[in-house]
Amino acid sequence: MWPDPAELTRRYHEKGILDEHTIQAFQRRIYSHYHATPRPMPWRETHDPYHILVSEVMLQQTQVERVRCKYVEFLAAFPTLDDLASAPLVDVLRVWQGLGYNRRAIALKRCAEEIQTRFNGSFPSSVPDLESLPGIGPYTARAVAAFAFGIAEPCIETNIRSVCIHFFFHNQKSVSDREIMPVVAATIDRNNPRQWFYALMDFGVMLKQLHPNPGRRSCHHQQQSRFEGSNRQLRSRLLRAVIANPGLSAGELAKQTGAGLQDVNRNLADMVQEGFLTQTSGSYVVGGGTKKG
Repeated sequence: MWPDPAELTRRYHEKGILDEHTIQAFQRRIYSHYHATPRPMPWRETHDPYHILVSEVMLQQTQVERVRCKYVEFLAAFPTLDDLASAPLVDVLRVWQGLGYNRRAIALKRCAEEIQTRFNGSFPSSVPDLESLPGIGPYTARAVAAFAFGIAEPCIETNIRSVCIHFFFHNQKSVSDREIMPVVAATIDRNNPRQWFYALMDFGVMLKQLHPNPGRRSCHHQQQSRFEGSNRQLRSRLLRAVIANPGLSAGELAKQTGAGLQDVNRNLADMVQEGFLTQTSGSYVVGGGTKKG
């Protein structure tokens, strides 16, 4: 089905640019799949920047199906930016349990706090302002700008990367994001970047189901490390234990988690430094003295 990836790659690399005919053909191909096979998701039904930010932070390295339920639960607990900013960290982390990567929950709460203080509660819409928030990188800033405010700035995430490699770097290896970004910029539907990026992501999901993941031909591709038996799993168990029973000592936490005391002490020290925990008289509780940044 046109456009053929091999032909598209040849045209692009011979000319060094994407002509309007090629761009339109590519957009039609992406949109035809998007309209024929919609993927309803609750965060796609809103333009609320806070809700969109929550979804984007949750979706980082987490399966969509797991996020669907947790997104609804999280917004039920913290329906507004002010609710999240004023909530005790322990409550935020308690609701977050099950998603993993608990640093993201802290970053999300810090975002809410900074929007309240630095931006007087008005959600920033520009990419530079969004990128200045804690834990918000180039992709997340541009995704929120596009999905909430209709701002058309090129961005790359795993599915967008796969689509661009499939069509414009056919059979090529070690493709860098620096090579991909001009393609993303040239092909954006500037009239509707929100719909366009959703369409690209959905096409990327489909590609991975039908072909070997094109994203593996990116020089940035990394295999996600195993969770079972990892240090991430130990940190998750430690945090869960402190949430359930505040005031436990390192020795008690070692017994509860079945981990060595040296590993427990090392992780507890890191978690205090990162703002997860506070240590008082040898016991640990969630929050307090959250490190900014």
